[in-house]
Amino acid sequence: MVKDAVGDGEGAAAASGAAASAGSVSDGAAKAAGGGAAKTATGGVVKVAAGAATKGPAAGAAKSAAKAAGGGAAKTATGGVVKVAAGAATKGPAAGAAKSAAKAAGGGAAKTATGGVAKVAAGAATKGPAAGAAKSAAEAATDGAAPAASRRLFVARAVAVGATAVAAGTVGYGTYTVLRGPRVKRITVPLAKLPRRAHGFRIAVVSDIHLGPILGRAHTQRVVEAVNRTNPDLIAVVGDLVDGSVADLGPAAEPLRALRARHGSYFVTGNHEYYSGADEWVDHVRELGLRPLENERTELPGFDLAGVNDVAGESEGQGPDFGKALGDRDRSRASVLLAHQPVVIHDAVKAGVDLQLSGHTHGGQVWPGTYVAELANPTAAGLERYGDTQLYVTRGAGAWGPPVRVGAPPDVTVVELASTRT
Repeated sequence: MVKDAVGDGEGAAAASGAAASAGSVSDGAAKAAGGGAAKTATGGVVKVAAGAATKGPAAGAAKSAAKAAGGGAAKTATGGVVKVAAGAATKGPAAGAAKSAAKAAGGGAAKTATGGVAKVAAGAATKGPAAGAAKSAAEAATDGAAPAASRRLFVARAVAVGATAVAAGTVGYGTYTVLRGPRVKRITVPLAKLPRRAHGFRIAVVSDIHLGPILGRAHTQRVVEAVNRTNPDLIAVVGDLVDGSVADLGPAAEPLRALRARHGSYFVTGNHEYYSGADEWVDHVRELGLRPLENERTELPGFDLAGVNDVAGESEGQGPDFGKALGDRDRSRASVLLAHQPVVIHDAVKAGVDLQLSGHTHGGQVWPGTYVAELANPTAAGLERYGDTQLYVTRGAGAWGPPVRVGAPPDVTVVELASTRT
């Protein structure tokens, strides 16, 4: 709290200028006070301490000024903020003395801060120059805080709007990527055992079509058109065709009848077939003109084509059986294996497979899911070698869950076999 300038010389500087008779007395008091008032801060609250001397003529002048001001300065404290209210008269010689005292006190105003907001408490009469100065100081402090708060609010809103726009744009583009249909990729895979007569044999690999409530008949039609445009020698559908029963999605799968390839179309189950009634779907795709390979193989010109059930079928006693599919074959012939999940590659290596064609991973589907796919699978997408066996993983033609792909576009891959023999 501010100590009274009347009794002990430590009060508001307003009292030092309220001499009873003339301005000369107040000037002397102000000078004797060493320049008016010194401002100090304790605990974040500004206090005004008068610098008037407690002895000599200055002390007497200060006391006379206090009496002429009608009691000096009143001390008030509200909400922890110190305010100084002048008691000087508004007319006569005392008014002039108060004005001089206010000037000596540095404008008659003490600046205080409460809750980070500046407040100005006038140290002079409620009328005249001191009141105007206090009002101007208060407005200046408020005006300075308002633009800063407005800038922070603007920046926060701009960041929120920008983030929303980026998210919406990403989801929109990812949805468009799926609904426009798969793009065609082409790779060449050399096989040491492939005879020259089979050089250039093209297999269109499609996986993870994921027919369901969102991706329906129109999606199937887009996939079929993309495959047929490649004019392949053979079509391999490597699992996860559907997310639902034949009763619900039979009509959506109907365009598969239009698939065309010189050596036919083949199908192996994926894990989602076992969630949707695998036996019924195996029968249905056969009706649509595709040949299911359930742990079996067929001989084609230049190589053997084998297929194994998905590992999800193990819960129903229908898991992959490499011995049944590949156990008694002629290993001098090249072999191509259709298997939905890449994780069976190590069994394929043991069985002497030359090339395994898989899907399942979606390439991660949505970034950063690509990193998860890489951790969960030996190969997330593309071609890699494991010993004498090569593994190719397609990202698939559809999407699971939300029909969105970001950083992993859907594809149909044309794998061209190349002979290394001369």
